[in-house]
Amino acid sequence: MAITLGSGTTTPAPVKQALSTNYIDFTSSATAGWAQQYLPDLYEAEIEKFGDRSVGGFLKMVGAEMPMSSDQIIWSEQGRLHLSYSGGTCAADSGGANVISGLTSHAIRVGQTVVVSDGTDVVKAYVSAVGAAQITVKCYTNSTGCVAAGIATGSGVIKLFVYGSEFKKADTGMNEAVKPSFQSYTNNPIILKDKYEISGSDASQIGWVEVTGEAGQSGYLWYIKAEGDTRKRFEDYLEMAMIESEKNVNTNLVDIAGTEGLFAAVKDRGHIHEDGIDGNTAADDLADFDNMLKKLDKQGAIEENVLFLNRDLSLNIDDMLAAQNSYGSGGTSWGLFNNSEDMAINLGFSGFRRGSYDFYKTDWKYLNDASTRGEIASDVTGILVPAGTSSVYDQILGKNIKRPFLHVRYRASQSDDRKLKSWITGSVGGASTSDLDAMEVHYLSERCLVTQAANNFVLFGNFA
Repeated sequence: MAITLGSGTTTPAPVKQALSTNYIDFTSSATAGWAQQYLPDLYEAEIEKFGDRSVGGFLKMVGAEMPMSSDQIIWSEQGRLHLSYSGGTCAADSGGANVISGLTSHAIRVGQTVVVSDGTDVVKAYVSAVGAAQITVKCYTNSTGCVAAGIATGSGVIKLFVYGSEFKKADTGMNEAVKPSFQSYTNNPIILKDKYEISGSDASQIGWVEVTGEAGQSGYLWYIKAEGDTRKRFEDYLEMAMIESEKNVNTNLVDIAGTEGLFAAVKDRGHIHEDGIDGNTAADDLADFDNMLKKLDKQGAIEENVLFLNRDLSLNIDDMLAAQNSYGSGGTSWGLFNNSEDMAINLGFSGFRRGSYDFYKTDWKYLNDASTRGEIASDVTGILVPAGTSSVYDQILGKNIKRPFLHVRYRASQSDDRKLKSWITGSVGGASTSDLDAMEVHYLSERCLVTQAANNFVLFGNFA
């Protein structure tokens, strides 16, 4: 097959050879042909103008992947060890005692001692009687009652916790027992699919474009490059689906169950930090950050955490930290070698410690990329992920297991591994499964994300 371009005629060669018969004239002039003074330079390598286009890698950094064999994954997480309640209402002093109501499903018993607070004052009291949703207490510090000691009678303002017990001599033992509490969670896998297709005609006319930089895509076969792009995009979808997915509650969307992704799990069971660290002032940002630490104090208080942030939030934290570590009139003192004049100034932070916590900060490309959340008015600006592992009871295995806080479960059996399947159909490229004059490469995965101990995660953003 001959191709006429300008004044020359070229014939594609079966092998990659620099011959006069297969040289392509790139000039726009119809008369220049081979007589032009300057021949153009042809860049064979494809220009990577978007850098590494993949947005994946987040789950590989903080999680793991494990097989599963059923349509559902169920796990249990421990409840709190100590008894604590909020939202109670303290009645007026009566005969030296107070009734505290509004304690639904409490496990407090007669003889226990409690700390009672209305948000301002704190008293210690003895539990003299219990009911289905209330307890009767007697104040230790006076004979009148808790209200006389300063506790308010406003509705739903009481918080209390058990700190011990006390019994008189020769008394009987504690009535009843407290059963350990736990919470059970479940998630289900979803099936993801994609396909790459190239016709037999196109596959026989290979474009000699050199491609480099991504696994499985180096060489000169452009249609292999295109297949590699499709595969890489599908691998990104595998991660993005685990982050963004929601469980389906729409009755009009039939046979589509959905699955609980990372953002949905943290919104439901974790912490939301809104309108904080907004770059207003360093002092305000630090106060907002400290409020987040107080939330972590009330949960697992896991020492090491990783911050995955978009560009704005990352810069705001840099500015917040810089303001705490500067000398003179606005000078800088952080970074390697104290940012001396003999080096390029370092205005970023990759890690820091605040209180009893260590934080490792990194930009999350998924939140910055123009083809994902970087292009939309995103509600999510970052996420805090605890490092390490957690111990939970796996109801399928029937035992306690240690797992990363985030891990992917994929369907697999002895005969079929659905972590990432691919197969070829058609009649091109070695396939001979049908009379279709094309090569189709199919991709499939079945998986879900398990977000354990979501109460230790923090989602940054504005979700109003």
